[in-house]
Amino acid sequence: MKATCLSLLLATFIATASAAQPDPAKTRAYIDKAWSTLTRSQDECKSLVDPKIKTRPVMYIPAQFTAPKDLLQAQKRCNIDVHTLPRSIEQLGDVDAHALPVQGLLYLPHPYVVPGGFFNEMYGWDSYFILLGLVADHRIELARNMVDNALFEVQYYGGVLNANRTYYLSRSQPPFLTQMMVSVLNDPTAFHSADEKRAWLEAAYPLAVRNHDIWVRPEHLAGNTGLARYYDFGSGPVLEAQTSEYYRGVIKWLLAHPNDNPGYLLKAPEHPDAAETERLKTASCDTQASKVCAGNWLGGFRLTADYYHGDRAMRESGFDTNFHYGPFGGSTHHYADVSLNSLLYRYELDLHDFAQQLGKAADAERWAQAAAARKQAMDKYLWRPEFGMYRDYDFVAGKPSDSPYLTTFYPLWAGAASVQQAASVRGKLSIFELAGGLAMDNKPSGAQWDAPFGWAPTNWLAVAGLDKYGFHDDAHRIAAKFNATIDRGIAEDGTIREKYNMASGNADVKISAGYTANVIGFGWTNGVYLMMEELLSGTKAKAAVAQ
Repeated sequence: MKATCLSLLLATFIATASAAQPDPAKTRAYIDKAWSTLTRSQDECKSLVDPKIKTRPVMYIPAQFTAPKDLLQAQKRCNIDVHTLPRSIEQLGDVDAHALPVQGLLYLPHPYVVPGGFFNEMYGWDSYFILLGLVADHRIELARNMVDNALFEVQYYGGVLNANRTYYLSRSQPPFLTQMMVSVLNDPTAFHSADEKRAWLEAAYPLAVRNHDIWVRPEHLAGNTGLARYYDFGSGPVLEAQTSEYYRGVIKWLLAHPNDNPGYLLKAPEHPDAAETERLKTASCDTQASKVCAGNWLGGFRLTADYYHGDRAMRESGFDTNFHYGPFGGSTHHYADVSLNSLLYRYELDLHDFAQQLGKAADAERWAQAAAARKQAMDKYLWRPEFGMYRDYDFVAGKPSDSPYLTTFYPLWAGAASVQQAASVRGKLSIFELAGGLAMDNKPSGAQWDAPFGWAPTNWLAVAGLDKYGFHDDAHRIAAKFNATIDRGIAEDGTIREKYNMASGNADVKISAGYTANVIGFGWTNGVYLMMEELLSGTKAKAAVAQ
């Protein structure tokens, strides 16, 4: 009897141990299934719900657009309201979402992949990394649909949006549109013929140019540096915030850390009178127009208008929330950012290539000059030889950031670094590299975009940049670490997450400042895992040789 029990216990132990062993095949199976579970189409009821706002679903269509038949059918079947935007949109900020009767989803014509969890819409920079995975997984029709949706956003909503919700009509996200186009154009199965491919590029090119225009508007200029900054065209608390909980948390932290407060707090009453209410409209936010603004008070203080601009810019950057650009990212709009300007440099080179392919010689020359000017400005303001790396530049204070950030590798991905600069940046890997991959920095703050946490997009851009400059051993080592972290997460709880703990090499992420959830899904992690897998297997190198 004892022998039987012992055998059963041993068998159970072996089975449990086996189940907990990381297995890339299980990760791959998860990703295969996830593409379907994360795909949304706006004729499906599940795609129309906004988990972040507890109201009846609303769909908005462009002012110059006729609602398609499938949407009208979904209106009845899914019990949603369909509204038309009040005017045509030429650029971001043309429609003030505050003035809309209710917030809702913005119509997109094609199916798309969402990140996961409560993110039930198509996001700007997430979509690039998702698309990389779709192309690697030979799901090219869905990949092309996502690019076409992004182009639709430019045409009808003024630019590639943070996501297709009305409360995002005032901001974009990191500009990956041309690289999304490149990924589709480079796939031999994406188009039926060379003529179709050229016709598609001819239609897409002016929209890609229009999306670039966002980043050279005066509001997006980083002073007189010739570089760009992140900037949201709205003001006050973001509309997707349904309560004051997040912003009161910011005030609470600043009151507890007075020496780290850059000036984000404003002495003000909880219940302002008429004169004070009027003052707060410019000094802080409109307490009459926004219940969230009205509730953003603690211990005799409110947040400044400049903090709200920084908070909105941080969300456009995608790095929400971090302490690299000030506590809770509240000074993001003060920086000429390494990540943004690297992406724009690559974007301008892509536009040059598109113009050449279309026989637009003057355009091609203009984009070559724009890229060269941006690189020159990056070398002047962002390259810091005393640190041997790129640093974000605070153009308001006139000085570089006092701390490193993983975005120092973006210029390598973009091809903006010299051989010497790339080698120097590579020499700083020890600042970021941990057991599970690359952390965002070496300064833990409790926020999710700081150490010891690491993310799929920044790990991929760093790895791809290192590989591009010939540091193949480093690229392979980090790719292996990152994918092993994902495999461990699958083994531990059967999920792929939004972010990971690079120190422990798993999904054990405990956040104490800002957003605390580690969302299950997860679109960009799926895509990056497949790209790392390709790099490790040599698939990309083999494909290049075959061509």
